[in-house]
Amino acid sequence: MPNVSIIGPLLRGGGRQGAAGERRRRGAAGERPSGQGTAIHQRPSRPGGLGPVLVLALGTFSVGTDAFVMAGFLPSTAADLDISTATAGQAVTVFAASYALLSPLLATATARAPRRALLVTALLVLGLANLGSALAPDFALLMASRIAAAAGAAAFTPNAGAVAATLVHPERRARALAVVIGGLTIATALGVPLGDLAGHWLGWRSALALVAGLCLMTTIGVALLLPTLPANPTVPLRARLAVLGNPAVRAILPLTVLGMAAAYTVYAYSVPALSAVGISPSATVWVLALYGVGAVAGNLAAGYATDRWGSIRVLTAGYLTMAAGLGVLGAMAATHITSPALVGPLAMAWGAGSWCQTPPQQHRLIAVAPQEAPLVVALNSSAIYVGIGAGTLLGGLTVPSGTTTMYATATALAVLALAYLLITADRAPGNRSRGKEVEASA
Repeated sequence: MPNVSIIGPLLRGGGRQGAAGERRRRGAAGERPSGQGTAIHQRPSRPGGLGPVLVLALGTFSVGTDAFVMAGFLPSTAADLDISTATAGQAVTVFAASYALLSPLLATATARAPRRALLVTALLVLGLANLGSALAPDFALLMASRIAAAAGAAAFTPNAGAVAATLVHPERRARALAVVIGGLTIATALGVPLGDLAGHWLGWRSALALVAGLCLMTTIGVALLLPTLPANPTVPLRARLAVLGNPAVRAILPLTVLGMAAAYTVYAYSVPALSAVGISPSATVWVLALYGVGAVAGNLAAGYATDRWGSIRVLTAGYLTMAAGLGVLGAMAATHITSPALVGPLAMAWGAGSWCQTPPQQHRLIAVAPQEAPLVVALNSSAIYVGIGAGTLLGGLTVPSGTTTMYATATALAVLALAYLLITADRAPGNRSRGKEVEASA
């Protein structure tokens, strides 16, 4: 899900006119035309079909499932490895932190690698790392395998979207990107609950082995279906990070960290957290499915709402929704109220508030740094995983104090994110309505 709203600017630029505008912009900037060194502007050998794009979507589905599936069976993992649930949760933290750190480093290091070979290698690493996680005899090896899995995911996801854009005609590019990024979105609503269900019936090791099998199967599909594609030009790491010199970018990115930390303080420990409000471990999978439905709906609605009402209003509504959902769940845990019928809608609100952040945040970043759009989107993706790692770490620290403290901490972070948004809104001008955003980026 992290890069889902990259399709927004393409949809608004749309089709042949958007492609022509991009060619004019690149020409004015003195950049090389299509076919002279950048894979994303290379005309595909067999344009127009979405077949190869679907296998890339299966890859992002695998990445999304792997990234979050452990949240559903942390207690059984902890029991098997003879560690605490809070300690087991650090496997989620280290994956997120490693993804955030390795994403820009791997993008720089692998820039000259042929794209198909890179994608195949990334999926192979991801699959083997998950197999290593499934077979890990102790916590140290589990952590090492999660770092390796994060490296595969960080190398695959950004390049899958870029490659998808080369496989179709310009007028179908936004649809291709939507399909690929849709794999991450669907993983939240479908892949994670199915993985948790497998973990409940077959054990956590079998669930991770199934994720490994899915990755390896997708590796074969990518190797067979993707055409040969050239490497990208090398962009030095210093150039990738130079955009942080923009004060508006520096003001916006911390909000992504705060918002995702609020969302994942509880999510990684969803089994004990939901048990406190009357959801049995076997029923957790259905509540996580509702969370995923809310996440998908919130993400899609946020893209439309950002165009119509502006980023600040959408983010404000999102943080209020997340704080309300988590706050009521916390109140239920504190007062020992158990109502599965109420928990379902609250989980959907929590999911919607969590994942409605991405479109408006990326829209804000692109508005203040339009010439560096790919770089700020990549930095926002890293910030998402920094937030997920920080939230998981914080959630682990609150486990000994009880689920009420965990919910209260997450709610406080959502309120803090809202306060930070309102305080820093003026540092990223033109975010209150679509028209003003366009003016600011002109």
